[in-house]
Amino acid sequence: MTHCEMGRPTMQHITVLLAEAIDALAIRPAGIYVDCTFGRGGHSRRILEALGPTGSLIALDRDAAAVSAAAMVEDPRFEIVRASFSALSEVLRQRGITRVDGVLLDLGVSSPQIDEAVRGFSFRLDGPLDMRMDTGCGQPASEWLAHAERDEIARVIREYGEDRFARQIAQAIVMARTLEPISTTGQLARIVASAVHTREPGQDPATRTFQALRIHLNGELQEIAAVLPQALEALNLGGRLVVISFHSLEDRIVKQFLREHAQPPEIPRGLAVREADRPAPRLRLVGKMVRPSAQEIAANARSRSAVMRVAERTAA
Repeated sequence: MTHCEMGRPTMQHITVLLAEAIDALAIRPAGIYVDCTFGRGGHSRRILEALGPTGSLIALDRDAAAVSAAAMVEDPRFEIVRASFSALSEVLRQRGITRVDGVLLDLGVSSPQIDEAVRGFSFRLDGPLDMRMDTGCGQPASEWLAHAERDEIARVIREYGEDRFARQIAQAIVMARTLEPISTTGQLARIVASAVHTREPGQDPATRTFQALRIHLNGELQEIAAVLPQALEALNLGGRLVVISFHSLEDRIVKQFLREHAQPPEIPRGLAVREADRPAPRLRLVGKMVRPSAQEIAANARSRSAVMRVAERTAA
């Protein structure tokens, strides 16, 4: 998936780090795999190609459009579930699955979500100010902005957009909504532009605000923090966890989780334990972080910020 808005609108979705992610999963032909972020199915289709006749793949997505796209995958080894990936443990429990051989997380939003004006993710396309990945629940961005306090708006933009102009933008939003409801992406983009007079070269003034609102409304960082321990618990010995992130806030959560569980558990202070008897870590980091090649970035500019991290379940 992708977080970046580059180039002209297109409905085509190009899966990022496709070959690298499939290689990292080290797929066992008879294994059980979970694609926690189906999107438009690029990774899922490659996993199915690598599986044998007794293997299986469960895919999750909370976007109804993604679930509809998954209906085109006619394969008895495949199942799509409309659910947030934080529901991973429950989805597996309902199917009587206690262990899986690999879990893939391709975070962020897909190109079709960005490129459909009606979804409200893009400041480049004027449409309803929605931003929900699951349009069947939660508040659209327009409703949240209509009622949120100025300080809360500023906090969200500062924390999730890492924007130094968060307070000025929040003040501009609060002033603008006294004149008329902020109901479209175009309105919000213009309000932000009026409050931000300097920005990094090549970056639209609204980029960080739109990112922040989307992350907040969809609970994206909380979802990541919730699914990682579930994935760890579900993995078989030697099973792989593969995570593709698209900005520093996501990657920080992933990196800290993997590093924590790739270290031996801490021994209580004062308890004498021989080095040979120290508990082993539950994960083993596999290689270094992977970024898209120059060729992939040239072919798909939206891939440029992607980072992939991989870990393997140990016998601990």
